[in-house]
This record gives sequence, structure tokens and C-alpha cells, in this order.
Amino acid sequence: MNAPDRFLLPDVQGSPDTRQLAIQQVGVKGLRYPLALLDANGATQSTVATLAMTVGLSPEVKGTHMSRFVELLEQPREVTSIGALRQMVVDMLSLLQADSGRIELKFPYFIRKLAPVSGVASLLDVDTTIELWSNHAQQVSMALTVVVPVTSLCPCSKKISDYGAHNQRSHLTLRVQLHEQMAIEELIRIGEEEASCEVFGLLKRPDEKWVTERAYDNPKFVEDLVRDIALRLKADPRIWKWSVASENFESIHNHSAYALIEGTNA
Repeated sequence: MNAPDRFLLPDVQGSPDTRQLAIQQVGVKGLRYPLALLDANGATQSTVATLAMTVGLSPEVKGTHMSRFVELLEQPREVTSIGALRQMVVDMLSLLQADSGRIELKFPYFIRKLAPVSGVASLLDVDTTIELWSNHAQQVSMALTVVVPVTSLCPCSKKISDYGAHNQRSHLTLRVQLHEQMAIEELIRIGEEEASCEVFGLLKRPDEKWVTERAYDNPKFVEDLVRDIALRLKADPRIWKWSVASENFESIHNHSAYALIEGTNA
């Protein structure tokens, strides 16, 4: 056997398949990889993303080339923008010789916040997902999802109690499909502004007084939360499809209160 022949191994994945069944998504899932993103101020934020990368497979092909997904990630890339992620989908379709494909990145995104009175700074982590998909080599759609931790205070409890009112931490899940780019921080801020109160990583006593009173002065049911955020999303021309959900982790029950509303902008 000649030396070059040692590397001419059979391509089993590329062999024909006779079952004539197309596969809509095939690829890798649960792949963790470092991610450097540009934030709203143009600075770089480093995090770790968990990725799912898939392509459509034609009915006549036995399998996709799994290693090529990792090869794509290993291409030189110092900082990633939304535009670069869109291009990654295009490159994936070319590398895998596919007509459709999808990349999903889930990662903690950190925003630096200042406490409302003392001004002390701290980081708040927000679970974030970017989904990109294409059914055509040059047309890439995108969705952005953030899960924003906030405080909600019950209007009914406030109304019927002689003093105090029960509150709880809530998770607001905002998902938008975009005509134009929107910074992750912008979407997070919409959720925070419509809550009874936002949350912080670090508070001093004057700050704790402020957030307690802020929530008390701004009570909201789970229904109020999703409706108020929905109005904000409906009014944003960059957004064409959206959903918002709220899960309130009740402090007086062993279950959550939940609401979801979704829509499409004209």
C-alpha cells in the first residue's frame, strides 16, 4: 500500500441511503464553547455557550459529517457579533453541503448594575439564548430570548392587608424575532422596567429600603407583567414576532403563577 493510500478511507456517512426519508435536523447538541460577544457599548464580554448545531439531511444521504460542526467553531474568530453569527450559519450550510440549518447558543450574559441609592456596582447574570436558522443559503432568521429575574408584588395582597404585601422573585422570558438588530441589554431592560422592581447582585441597607418601597408602590399581577411588556414589544418596529411569559415563584404557595402572551407585529 502506498503511503497516500493509507488516508483514502471510506466515507460511510456520505454513502447512499435507500430509505428515502429526509431528516429535518441532525448534528451536535450540548457542545460547550467559549464565546466572546460585543455588548451594547462595543466592549467585549467573554462567556461560555452551550450550542446545538444541526442541518437538514437529504433522503438519499446516509449521514452528516459531525466533525465539521466543531471545525466550524475552530475557525479563527476573536470577537462575535450578531452579524458574525449569521455568517456562521451560512458557512455551516456550505461546509456541510446542506440546504437548511440551525444554530442555537445558550449562555449567561452579564450586565453591570449600579445599586439605586449607594451606587455600588455588581454583576447580574441573565440566561440568554440566540437562535439562528436558514432554509436558504443567504437568508438567515434570528430570535433572541432573555430570562430576566425581577421582583413582583401582589396587588391583591396589598389591597386586603392592613400592612405589608407578599412579593416574590419572578422570571420574565422575552423572546423576539427581529427585523433589525437589538442589543441584549435593551431587551433585558424592557423586562426590568415593567416589573414591580428590578433585582441587583449587591445592595446596601439604603438600597434595600428603596427596592422594598419601589415594589410596594408598583404592585403587579402576573397578568399585568406580560401585558405591560407586550405593549412595549408591539410598539418596537425592529420586532416582527414576540412572546413574553412570566413565572412568579410564589412566597405564600408551593407553586408558581404563570402567564404567557405572544403576537406578531404588522
